Amino acid sequence: MSENSVHKILVIDDEAVIREGLRQALTLEGYQVIVAPNGKVGMEKLQKDSFSVVISDLKMPIMGGIEVLKTIAVLQPNVPVIIITGFATVDSAVDAMKNGAFEYLTKPFLPDQIVEKVQAAIKQRLLNLESEIISESIPDESVADSFIGKSEAMQKVFQRILQVAPTASSVLITGESGTGKELVARAIHNNSPRKEEPFVAIDCNSLPENLLESELFGHVKGSFTGATQSKPGLFSVASGGSLFLDEIANLSMATQAKLLRVLQQREVAPIGGTKATPIDIRLIAATNRGLDKMVEEGTFRDDLYFRLNIIPISLPPLRERAGDIPLLIGYFLKKFSEEVGREIKGLSADAHLALHDYPFPGNVRELENIIERAVVLSQGNLIHRESLELPTSQEIESALHDIPAPINTDELKEVKRIAREQAVEPVEKAFVYAALERNGWNVTKAAEETGMLRPNFQALLKKLGISVKDHI
Repeated sequence: MSENSVHKILVIDDEAVIREGLRQALTLEGYQVIVAPNGKVGMEKLQKDSFSVVISDLKMPIMGGIEVLKTIAVLQPNVPVIIITGFATVDSAVDAMKNGAFEYLTKPFLPDQIVEKVQAAIKQRLLNLESEIISESIPDESVADSFIGKSEAMQKVFQRILQVAPTASSVLITGESGTGKELVARAIHNNSPRKEEPFVAIDCNSLPENLLESELFGHVKGSFTGATQSKPGLFSVASGGSLFLDEIANLSMATQAKLLRVLQQREVAPIGGTKATPIDIRLIAATNRGLDKMVEEGTFRDDLYFRLNIIPISLPPLRERAGDIPLLIGYFLKKFSEEVGREIKGLSADAHLALHDYPFPGNVRELENIIERAVVLSQGNLIHRESLELPTSQEIESALHDIPAPINTDELKEVKRIAREQAVEPVEKAFVYAALERNGWNVTKAAEETGMLRPNFQALLKKLGISVKDHI
């Protein structure tokens, strides 16, 4: 495999013959080449992927080269841009260089010329990455601590948070696991008039149905076996503040009915009790599943869904906001370096490229775990590729061989879900083993240290086939 194959080049030109010529010339050198017919399409590709170099025509009918330069400066400022044009003037060259172009080439040019410029651009980028210290960057500190992103998708999320926070409306947060749904919930609470009151969170997948109802609604003494004393539920504990119900799709139909009654009546009666108490809470729910589809299937109540989904907020997966990855890396590097008392300058070029090319099936949470592990395992003040301990492309490819080819869109979704799970499993195992070893294979302590509920940590052990007994 060519060493150039790790570099992805984006070519933007409205002339098909130029796009194809550049694609062939660069592909022969071993580069991965993606083409776009105009700047708008090119920037859409840039938001969803990471590139080592961008080659852009200067004059295009839909978003020209100068606009491309200005957009890249925001989305991926470390990516060098080579501007090409058939209408060269001194003014246009000066304008391009003032806006950050790495190089300016006049058409026609020889294939060797563009290859030489690409090689020089990549070399400069690697040197910049090698010495770069990524600083913490939070777009709006009033939104949330450690909630980071400059991408258009995340800016929309920040805006929605600030719009909804002052109200009392229910919010439904959707997104894949690891995208930061609880961070959104806390941001809403912390920017609301209720910020001085309790923020109470519970994972609806963490307890059996009877215990979950007791946690939510409370119970009176003697209402069931083991109820040796009365206990207020989380609706009462959160009164005046916000109650966050994570993974709400896991509620049984019976619990959904009780929850709906509480929301409608704005009062809660404990299990075994007859007296209802008024409640004043702001409800925020989250799920990584499609509740609308569950409503169609009859596994989630439509009346509860409509009551929860007053203000929807959808979180994008990390692979769709690649431009935010350097910001997140910088934040987590600073966070964990301070926690372990080490001075980490940053990531080496090979580590940066590895993370840029990684699909992150576990989203931001996975990136956080990767950086924490790398900070702990790295030997010097620069983190290298081996300290990241990412699954190899061979491991991911091997896992995919066991997945049948999809024949319709539903099967495609299932195949993608399986692929994500299999890709992240080595990372999950490393995370779990490290936590258990640090805590003497004590599950309770390991769960506590990692910020997971004990039942969730045990479920992860079971899923990964890890037996604690074998190590005691």
